[in-house]
Parts: sequence; C-alpha cells; structure tokens
Amino acid sequence: MATATKTKKTAKKSTTAVRPLHDKIIVRRDEAESVTAAGIFLPESSKDRPKTGIVEAIGDGKLNTETGDRIPLGVAVGERVIFSSYAGTEIKLDGDELLIMSEDEILAIID
Repeated sequence: MATATKTKKTAKKSTTAVRPLHDKIIVRRDEAESVTAAGIFLPESSKDRPKTGIVEAIGDGKLNTETGDRIPLGVAVGERVIFSSYAGTEIKLDGDELLIMSEDEILAIID
C-alpha cells in the first residue's frame, strides 16, 4: 500500500524587487489544503483557493488630497491577513504567485 506524503513548499525570496505604490499591498497566498479534516485527499481541481496570506510588501500609504500628507497603512509586512474572495490581481515573479491588492480588500489581521 502506498502512503502519501505531504510536502510543504518553502517560501523563497524573490530576486525581482517589487515595491507597491500608495495603498497597495503584496500578499503571498497560503497554500491550499490537500487533505480534508477526515483524511480524504483532494485532487488539484477541487481545492479551494485560500483567502488568507502573509503580507510581503506595503506601499507608502494613501495620499490625503487636502493636506498632501500620506495616511499610513493599517497592516505591516509579515502579518497574516484575511482578504475577500476575488481580491487583488495575481502576478508571477520568479515563479512565485503573489497578489497585489488595495488595503480596502483586506478584511482582517490574524493575530
């Protein structure tokens, strides 16, 4: 009987530097679960895309048009966040799949 092993993809630093602008945030989406709580292995086509991830980079904040100052963002690099289902734009950098989204699309920070 063959046994299944769970492999974890290790996070690696991208060699391409990307800096989000204004109130934009770059998020690395968490990996989809390959096994249910009951131990059933899921095929690739039936996996749900996770709505959580880790903030990789943040912009310098939204511009206050009245004063000209920047309004700082409410999230920081390294925080785990929950975002809406269709949030952001998916990009690929050096083989890594990342999301660029607005701060408004983040629903919560996981402590």
